[in-house]
Amino acid sequence: MTRTFVDLSIYLENDVISDPPVFAPKIEYFDHESTVEQITPFFPGLQKHDLPDGEAWAIEKIQLTTHNGTHLDAPYHFHSTMDQALGERKPAIKIDEVPLEWCFQPGVKLDFRHFADGYVVTAADVEAELARIGHVLAPLEIVVVNTRAGSRYGESDYVSSGCGMGYEATMYLLERGVRLTGTDGWSWDAPFVHTADKYADTRDASLIWEGHKAGRDIGYCHIEKLHNLEALPPTGFIISCFPHKIRGASAGWTRAVAIFDDALLAPRA
Repeated sequence: MTRTFVDLSIYLENDVISDPPVFAPKIEYFDHESTVEQITPFFPGLQKHDLPDGEAWAIEKIQLTTHNGTHLDAPYHFHSTMDQALGERKPAIKIDEVPLEWCFQPGVKLDFRHFADGYVVTAADVEAELARIGHVLAPLEIVVVNTRAGSRYGESDYVSSGCGMGYEATMYLLERGVRLTGTDGWSWDAPFVHTADKYADTRDASLIWEGHKAGRDIGYCHIEKLHNLEALPPTGFIISCFPHKIRGASAGWTRAVAIFDDALLAPRA
């Protein structure tokens, strides 16, 4: 059985626009020549020429937030509580508490690249796209949205590009049992610059982060800064996106991957 893997993750790297400057990652690289002074204190008397080819190790020092790179947001990121619409308002789970079964499930791709930057996707838009691809959602499927932002990664307008998922669109998915979603945009919601204009006109704070705040009603996770979604068909693949296990954190980095394998997708007895 041959398996095909599609990398859905961006790099963690310097000097490529993937976040607002204040949140940008910083990576310092140490090569084999520059780290000899790191290894010699462990072995008194060791000299550089004693090492094979005079080389020590390569290592990197990284300054990150848990929301740099392709990452999985936990319900705790969105709000302190979750599941109030399910009849039991409870503390929002953190990234180390996310059920692992949420993170390895059949994927569904919704193609929203035609929507303008800043557009807020509605439940009707989601329903229409599902009808177009001929798919009925099943509980725990991972739904990813392909926006225009994916084509702008690394460009100066990346953070402000793409549509966002609104409250009602997000709830449409959650009410059908979806518990993990994803986007190739910087945020699951519409870019802040567009929401800020709407807020300035209306002073309606419910417009701010409305897709995220759906997690107050039904707890869920989403992946942000996915990549290469245009390479995926609407269905027929598995997504693997296990997060790094950071105790008590609001998010964790993930190497999100789409896997095509008939055996994995076969109906379960």
